Amino acid sequence: MFNKEIFSLLGLCARARKVSTGSILINDIRIGKVYFVVIADDASLNAKKKITDKCHYYHVDYMICGDIDSISHAIGKENRVALGITDKGFANKIKSKLGG
Repeated sequence: MFNKEIFSLLGLCARARKVSTGSILINDIRIGKVYFVVIADDASLNAKKKITDKCHYYHVDYMICGDIDSISHAIGKENRVALGITDKGFANKIKSKLGG
Protein backbone atom coordinates (compact mmCIF):
# COMPACT_ATOMS: atom_id res chain seq x y z
CA MET A 1 0.00 0.00 0.00
CA PHE A 2 2.94 2.31 0.63
CA ASN A 3 4.60 3.57 -2.52
CA LYS A 4 7.47 5.90 -3.34
CA GLU A 5 5.23 8.98 -3.44
CA ILE A 6 3.95 8.40 0.09
CA PHE A 7 7.49 7.81 1.37
CA SER A 8 8.51 11.11 -0.21
CA LEU A 9 5.60 12.97 1.35
CA LEU A 10 6.33 11.52 4.79
CA GLY A 11 9.98 12.49 4.38
CA LEU A 12 9.00 16.04 3.44
CA CYS A 13 6.71 16.23 6.47
CA ALA A 14 9.55 15.09 8.72
CA ARG A 15 11.99 17.61 7.27
CA ALA A 16 9.39 20.36 7.64
CA ARG A 17 8.89 19.30 11.28
CA LYS A 18 5.22 18.55 10.66
CA VAL A 19 5.35 15.02 12.14
CA SER A 20 4.48 14.00 15.67
CA THR A 21 5.55 10.60 17.04
CA GLY A 22 5.80 8.71 20.31
CA SER A 23 4.19 9.90 23.50
CA ILE A 24 3.95 13.43 22.07
CA LEU A 25 1.55 12.07 19.43
CA ILE A 26 -1.14 11.27 22.02
CA ASN A 27 -0.90 14.76 23.51
CA ASP A 28 -0.96 16.41 20.07
CA ILE A 29 -4.13 14.46 19.18
CA ARG A 30 -5.71 15.70 22.42
CA ILE A 31 -4.95 19.36 21.77
CA GLY A 32 -6.14 19.18 18.15
CA LYS A 33 -2.74 19.65 16.55
CA VAL A 34 -2.83 16.44 14.46
CA TYR A 35 -4.90 16.13 11.25
CA PHE A 36 -4.04 12.57 10.17
CA VAL A 37 -2.39 9.56 11.80
CA VAL A 38 -0.56 6.67 10.09
CA ILE A 39 -0.30 3.51 12.22
CA ALA A 40 1.91 0.51 11.39
CA ASP A 41 0.22 -2.86 10.72
CA ASP A 42 2.66 -4.69 12.97
CA ALA A 43 2.22 -2.35 15.95
CA SER A 44 1.19 -4.00 19.20
CA LEU A 45 -2.51 -4.36 19.87
CA ASN A 46 -2.21 -2.10 22.91
CA ALA A 47 -0.53 0.68 20.90
CA LYS A 48 -3.08 0.40 18.08
CA LYS A 49 -5.99 0.52 20.53
CA LYS A 50 -4.61 3.50 22.44
CA ILE A 51 -4.02 5.54 19.30
CA THR A 52 -7.22 4.57 17.48
CA ASP A 53 -9.32 5.28 20.59
CA LYS A 54 -7.82 8.78 20.84
CA CYS A 55 -8.42 9.32 17.13
CA HIS A 56 -12.06 8.24 17.42
CA TYR A 57 -12.70 10.39 20.49
CA TYR A 58 -11.09 13.52 19.03
CA HIS A 59 -12.36 12.91 15.45
CA VAL A 60 -8.95 12.55 13.81
CA ASP A 61 -8.69 10.46 10.64
CA TYR A 62 -6.22 7.58 10.71
CA MET A 63 -5.11 4.68 8.57
CA ILE A 64 -3.42 1.42 9.54
CA CYS A 65 -0.92 0.56 6.80
CA GLY A 66 2.73 -0.19 6.20
CA ASP A 67 5.03 -1.72 8.76
CA ILE A 68 7.23 -0.25 11.47
CA ASP A 69 10.38 -0.45 9.33
CA SER A 70 8.87 1.30 6.30
CA ILE A 71 7.28 4.07 8.36
CA SER A 72 10.48 4.59 10.35
CA HIS A 73 12.62 4.61 7.22
CA ALA A 74 10.34 7.15 5.55
CA ILE A 75 10.99 9.76 8.24
CA GLY A 76 14.58 8.78 9.02
CA LYS A 77 13.97 7.64 12.60
CA GLU A 78 13.99 4.20 14.22
CA ASN A 79 11.09 2.18 15.67
CA ARG A 80 8.21 4.55 14.94
CA VAL A 81 4.86 2.79 15.35
CA ALA A 82 2.67 5.76 14.43
CA LEU A 83 3.02 9.19 12.87
CA GLY A 84 0.79 12.17 13.31
CA ILE A 85 0.76 14.75 10.50
CA THR A 86 0.40 18.24 11.96
CA ASP A 87 -0.07 20.15 8.70
CA LYS A 88 -3.48 20.12 7.05
CA GLY A 89 -2.15 20.28 3.48
CA PHE A 90 0.26 17.38 3.98
CA ALA A 91 -2.44 15.43 5.79
CA ASN A 92 -4.94 15.82 2.95
CA LYS A 93 -2.36 14.89 0.32
CA ILE A 94 -1.23 11.75 2.18
CA LYS A 95 -4.84 10.79 2.88
CA SER A 96 -5.73 11.05 -0.80
CA LYS A 97 -2.66 9.02 -1.84
CA LEU A 98 -3.54 6.28 0.67
CA GLY A 99 -7.10 6.17 -0.62
CA GLY A 100 -8.76 7.62 2.47
